[in-house]
This record gives sequence, structure tokens and C-alpha cells, in this order.
Amino acid sequence: MIQTSKLAFCYPGGTPIAFPDIDVAQGTVVLLSGPSGCGKSTWLALVAGLVKPSAGTLTIAGQSVASLGGVAADAWRASNIGFLPQKLHLSAALTVAQNLAMAQWAAGQAEDLQRIAVTLEALGVADLGHRKPSQLSGGQAQRVALARAVLLKPKVILADEPTASLDDESAAGAVQLLVQTARQQDATLVIATHDGRVAPLIPARQDGQSGFAALQLVRQATGVLA
Repeated sequence: MIQTSKLAFCYPGGTPIAFPDIDVAQGTVVLLSGPSGCGKSTWLALVAGLVKPSAGTLTIAGQSVASLGGVAADAWRASNIGFLPQKLHLSAALTVAQNLAMAQWAAGQAEDLQRIAVTLEALGVADLGHRKPSQLSGGQAQRVALARAVLLKPKVILADEPTASLDDESAAGAVQLLVQTARQQDATLVIATHDGRVAPLIPARQDGQSGFAALQLVRQATGVLA
């Protein structure tokens, strides 16, 4: 599903960041961890096709992400990548349902109100479609943002620091919701975090194996897939 080889990125005037090689199967939960500044956000941006690697290869479901550009890149990203950012970026001027419809529009699809309703219901916020983001609690807003991320049943879900600023109970709920949703959709889930509470919260798979693959990054970019 996600394969990288000698992947590296360099910001203008900066030190190159070299990432470890990985090869994870469809449906895997990947825990991307490391201290601030080690390259977690850069790795997410590379996987999402928001930036192009300076070196190496990155493929998702056989697609070379770096080979995409312009409108094709935007359409591919909208259809294949679901992103739950740390700052949820819900449009204040739109209702919850309209925020989700924007995801369909970005993928070149017609508005599908039934699909929006089903997705909101699956995440326990079916009654919030008419509300504006300012009328939501923090937990409700996160569920709505996740609904937007998984609306088109993407192959990969990226979650950036989803437990930041959450208490223990809310953090446990957020991780459970992410993993449950990804496994229901057979999506590969990447959780980027420096929160040590997250790993113990990821449940084991039904076959008894560890619930996640660990991708540990350190500053100036070395890492190991465990």
C-alpha cells in the first residue's frame, strides 16, 4: 500500500531529511512518532502529495505520487487521501453537511447528500448536519472533520496529532474512533504523534498481532520500521 525507498526531502536552504524505507500493507495502522522537528509533518505532506520528494520514491497502491501534478494530483489526493489535521479547518461559513460536500466537489464528484448523511451517522453526529462549526463542541468538531476525511472512502487516512490537548478519556476515544473507522473501511491509517499515550490505546488486530507498525523518526532523519 505505502512503499518508500530512499525517500528524502530538503527545504530551501535546509538540511536534507532522509526517511526510512517502509512497505506496509493495505489496512495497516502506522504509528509515526518522534520529537517535534523530526519530520513527521513533512512525511505526511509527502504521502499526501502536497510536496514532492527531493530524492527517492514513494508509491501508494502502485501510484507514484511524485509523478502526479496539477489537477491530476488534486483529484488523486481528494479520492485517495483522507486528512485529519491537528487544526480541523472546518469552514465557519458553511454547515457541517456543506463542509462535507466540499470534499466531494474537490474530488470532482456531484454532491451526494445521502452519502454525507450515512457518514455522519456512522460517526455518531447524524443530527449535526445543519449546524455551523461554531455550534459544535470540540469532540463533535473532530468527529465531523473525520467524517469529511473518510467520506470518499480513501485508501489512506492521515491523522496529525489527533490527541493533542485532549484529556486521557478524550484521547482514548479519539484513537478508538480513528482505528475503528479505518478498519471498517480497510484503509491504511497513519497517526503522527509525539504523545506517548497513543501506542497503548491502539487495539491488537483480530489475528492477535500488534495493532500497529511503528515508524520512529528522529531529528535529521533516521528511522526504523518496527
